Amino acid sequence: MILYHGSDHIIEKPKFHGGNRHNDYGFGFYCTANPDMAREWSSSAEKCGYLNSYEIDANGLRTLNLDRYPILCWLTVLLENRSFYLDSELAVEACHYLTKEFHVDYEHFDIITGYRADDSYFSFARDFINGTIPLGKLSKAMKLGELGTQIVLKSEKAIDSLRFITSEEVDNNIWFPKRIQRDEKARKEYHSFDKGYVRGDIYITRILDEEMKSDDPRLQ
Repeated sequence: MILYHGSDHIIEKPKFHGGNRHNDYGFGFYCTANPDMAREWSSSAEKCGYLNSYEIDANGLRTLNLDRYPILCWLTVLLENRSFYLDSELAVEACHYLTKEFHVDYEHFDIITGYRADDSYFSFARDFINGTIPLGKLSKAMKLGELGTQIVLKSEKAIDSLRFITSEEVDNNIWFPKRIQRDEKARKEYHSFDKGYVRGDIYITRILDEEMKSDDPRLQ
């Protein structure tokens, strides 16, 4: 499998437990199978970046695919790692309940795959735990912008399985605007959603009141 990582520098050998503790899935080396997505995230408004390419043999590595779990399990992994302010009593109660009932034992895996929650997408998740949108609209929102799946190497064994192939410089004048356009498109589409109440919609308050669990078929 070929993986790509966008960065502001060349990374021939990623560090185990490098990066930001408060990324989506905690410490890890965050990659994608889509080189253009990595190009977008390699650069900033001020400077060019690098597309780093790797090959990995995933045989023998334990892989967790969060896309196969209810989206609330994915959200719970975010809540356990991302740093953010809980601005309502409902959000506090929601976080407590979700981390108790929807926790995934992800730290024992070598590789995690799942949605990417960049800033705009994490704001959609916050709307859900604040009771602003129902579960169905959260699921729909996470597909906006076509961010695709991120592939995170979580263990030293996974990092050691990487073989650096090459790197290329990425022109920030081309790729950073594409990143901004993707984010703006996702936000625009999100705000165009019908926010009206629909009978049967599952809001976080209903999940709490009925004490729904991760195996509840209504949450699949």
